[in-house]
Amino acid sequence: MAGPLRREGRGAGRPPSRARRALAAAVLLAPVVALLWVPSYAAGRPALAGVPFFYWYQLAWVPGCSLGLLAAHLLTRPRRSPP
Repeated sequence: MAGPLRREGRGAGRPPSRARRALAAAVLLAPVVALLWVPSYAAGRPALAGVPFFYWYQLAWVPGCSLGLLAAHLLTRPRRSPP
């Protein structure tokens, strides 16, 4: 195998721009900051179906984190190069 390796298949394409990577990092850091900043949600009210705010706020981040991971993946996947 002489010469540079050529990337082919699913991952072939241009790498994401620095702005897209920075946006993906911000999307991934948002839940970390929101969940580590406990005083912002350390309260019993408002309650949702009898569940204190402290618990349902954390549970609401479960699908939110999934959507954030999806967004980060879409932002950082290689872009297809024009033919």
